[in-house]
Amino acid sequence: MYKLLIVDDESLIRDGLKCIMDWEEAGFSICGEAANGEDALQMILSLQPELVLMDVRMPKMQGLDVVKAAREQDYKGRFIILSGYSDFKYAQTAIRYGVEFYLTKPIDEDDLAEAVEKIKTSLDSELRTSDNIEQLKKKARNVILHELITGTDGVPSHFSEQDIEDMELAADVYQVVLYENFSRTLGSPSYSFAELLKVTNRDDRTFNHLEEDHKDVILLKGTYALNRFRDFLEHYEGVNPPQKGSPLDTLFLAYGRPVHSLSELNQSYQDASRLIARRFFCLQGQHTLSYEELPDINESTQPLQQEKLAEYTDYLVGYLQTFNRKNVAETLAGLERYLYGVENDITEVKLFLTDLYLRIKEKINLVYNTLDIPFLSNSTVIDYIEKKYYLYEIIQFLSEQFEMVMNATGNPSRNSVLDDILYYIDHNYQNNIKLESIAPLFGYNSAYLGKIFNKTVGESFNSYVDHIRIEHSKELLLENNYKVYEIAERVGYRNVDYFHKKFRKYVGESPAEFRKKNGGTVEE
Repeated sequence: MYKLLIVDDESLIRDGLKCIMDWEEAGFSICGEAANGEDALQMILSLQPELVLMDVRMPKMQGLDVVKAAREQDYKGRFIILSGYSDFKYAQTAIRYGVEFYLTKPIDEDDLAEAVEKIKTSLDSELRTSDNIEQLKKKARNVILHELITGTDGVPSHFSEQDIEDMELAADVYQVVLYENFSRTLGSPSYSFAELLKVTNRDDRTFNHLEEDHKDVILLKGTYALNRFRDFLEHYEGVNPPQKGSPLDTLFLAYGRPVHSLSELNQSYQDASRLIARRFFCLQGQHTLSYEELPDINESTQPLQQEKLAEYTDYLVGYLQTFNRKNVAETLAGLERYLYGVENDITEVKLFLTDLYLRIKEKINLVYNTLDIPFLSNSTVIDYIEKKYYLYEIIQFLSEQFEMVMNATGNPSRNSVLDDILYYIDHNYQNNIKLESIAPLFGYNSAYLGKIFNKTVGESFNSYVDHIRIEHSKELLLENNYKVYEIAERVGYRNVDYFHKKFRKYVGESPAEFRKKNGGTVEE
């Protein structure tokens, strides 16, 4: 439906023009009316109607002056001029300003209907042409983006800066984001990325959405878009797990490095693709992966080695026989770190873990051949590990199985487990350790272990971790080798402001005040 503006200084004539024909049937909706030339010009420029019925003689500004001023401000709509005089000069001037029809009053209904029909036909033709051009442009842009993102080809040599601008691809910085549902059981994500970033994306100027290799791809364009994406991440990543119902609650994102030219898009895309492929290594509840979390490709990444499989098997069998829960937990943590850095695909990693479990099962059964240890069947274990989406789930499963072994082989006592946990915290405080993630390593339910910890130690798990971190941060502050934000990262606080808050809570002063009082000199 096209918009129609009616302009005449007489209200009766305006009312008559609104009723002279069925405008909706003709394809137009009346968007407004004006009684003088100045109001008419303002409404034309703000409402951008496709058709204006304009009287020639009006207060404040003559009709043809309105037409002339509107054209000078790039108004592209149609005019039908209405006049009480059959004046050739007026008509001639109107034609010069692009007025297609000049009708005299009283208006003949058939003449008006014919003029409106011709304008409607012309508008339809222009719209089809515009849509076709836009579709062709979008198709060409998608082809070019496909080649740029996949590294098939660079920016076409015949492309000028104006060509890039016309396709809404010009920007000072770019970043590729891949996304999928956080839950593996749901279908394709259904939401507006513009709503997530709280941006408008008119003509795809802020980002492009396309599909590559069955992955949903977002190309962020420009500093504003990247800043909005960063704000989105900072807002939701601080809550782990994300709040139920929040955008990140149902979403998993992987994003590559920012790049500054279209020819570098493939680097950002490859980062994000590698990250999506490594989702298996995410922590529990993790919803995003950054290019900063990729293993350094310059480091000597190694393939899975049979020697390592034998080594971990022997360690774990030995610790299980000596009921050394602390070393079992530390060995599993070391195994997790080792697997994170291997170059093999996820299927091979799962086979490695399956083989590890079956070897340990065989050795333990051989040692305790008189005991009926309730191991799972080989087929059950193979199927269980194969179907798991995350490494932490498999490590937790192994931990639970090993606790079962130690209980079944004659050492149900857990009196020293808290000492083991405190030892673990003292050596892992700089990591993102949570009771929920370490409790299974010691064979406990996190809620139950939390109660035992609080009762025995005299404070909550999180409070104890904070105390350990703050004590180590005080040592680093006195060494005068690091800035405060570096110390915050070294003791396990990703947010320096949060570190300041915790330090003041437990020490009674800021890190800078503590350092200064103790003779520190490093710049904050």
